[in-house]
Formats: sequence, C-alpha cells, structure tokens
Amino acid sequence: MIEVIQSFQRHLHTETLDALYQLRARVFKDRLNWEVDVQEGRETDYFDDCDPVYLISRNQYTGRVEGGLRLLPTTGPNMLRDVFPVLLPDGEIVESPLIWESSRFAIDPDLATDGSRRLHSVTTELLCGIVEVGMLAGIDFVVSVYDARMARIFKLANCPADVIGVPTRIGRVMTYAGLFEISEEMRGRIARAGQITGSVLLPDTNVNAVAA
Repeated sequence: MIEVIQSFQRHLHTETLDALYQLRARVFKDRLNWEVDVQEGRETDYFDDCDPVYLISRNQYTGRVEGGLRLLPTTGPNMLRDVFPVLLPDGEIVESPLIWESSRFAIDPDLATDGSRRLHSVTTELLCGIVEVGMLAGIDFVVSVYDARMARIFKLANCPADVIGVPTRIGRVMTYAGLFEISEEMRGRIARAGQITGSVLLPDTNVNAVAA
C-alpha cells in the first residue's frame, strides 16, 4: 500500500522519510551514479524543503520502505523549470495549479536485480498512487523529467506520456520531459499492466488534506 505524507505531517513520519532518503542515496548515487548530494548516507535536495507530497511504498509484511517519490505543484519551485529548463522550448514554462511535478521516483535496488523485464509491483503501485492522489487533489496532469530507463518502465506500465520539448542528452543519458494524464482511464491502464485491483492508497488517506 501507498502511504501519503504531506508537509504538515512530516514531523510525524521522520523515520519513514529518513528511510526514503537513504533509499534515494542507494538508487541515485550508488546505482545510477548521478551527481546528487549525499550526506551521511541520505540524499536530499532543495526541493525537499519546498513542501512536497511524498508517496511511500512500504512492504506490508516487513514494514521496510521499498520505494517512493515526491509531488510538487508547478506553481512553485520544481525541477523542470528550475533545473532542466533546457528540455523546454525557449521561453516556455509549465505552470498551472492543475499540473504537479513528480520527481525522485525510486525503488529498492534489491528488488530489481534479476534482469527481468517484468514490472515490479512496487513500480506499478507507485504509478497508480500518483494517479489516485492526483485525482483526489483535483489535478489534470503530472509532469516529470525522466531518462530512457524510466521511459521503458512507462511503456511496460502502459502509462503513455506526451513528450514536451525536445529530448536532450544530459550527462550520459537521454532525458525527456513528459506530461501524464490524471484520469480513471490512466489508472486503469497501469492497474491492468500491474495486475492491481482496488485502491493502492492506505484507507485513512485524508482526501481533504491532499486536496488542500
């Protein structure tokens, strides 16, 4: 199941977020060798201080954090506008209360070491979670900056994106900016690809707080 942590709840979930930051260090620094800031085994950046909504996938049997991501409104600081503007045509920005940005999508590297091309359940759970939270919040789209690795995952998940701008090689990887529709149809596509039935959000997810 997906646990949703909003900015006003962070003080109640310090251990969970600490586990997420450690997971991000393992994924983005150790595995992918991105140029990210890791301090004491934890990867965080400026955007973690901009009141994101976190989606956390936790193993229902062990309690271990196995994946996560964050969502930010595009009306405030976000990675596409502030870090990767090269992906958009000159002068174009994505800024709307109906569009949020997803970033730092990560799953435990230990779950993806068998070379399988099948979708992992944590991946589809997180993707469904984005759509479900987006519908609760009343938004129309999520925008994301992603690489060819994630593009393959989106294809497997039947999660089509409208690529905006021009794909650009950043560092060693081809990088894209894409818009993802938030709708029941999109959630159904992902759920069928991942054989998910029912909501992936914890039953006590506060709809009013998310919508705010």
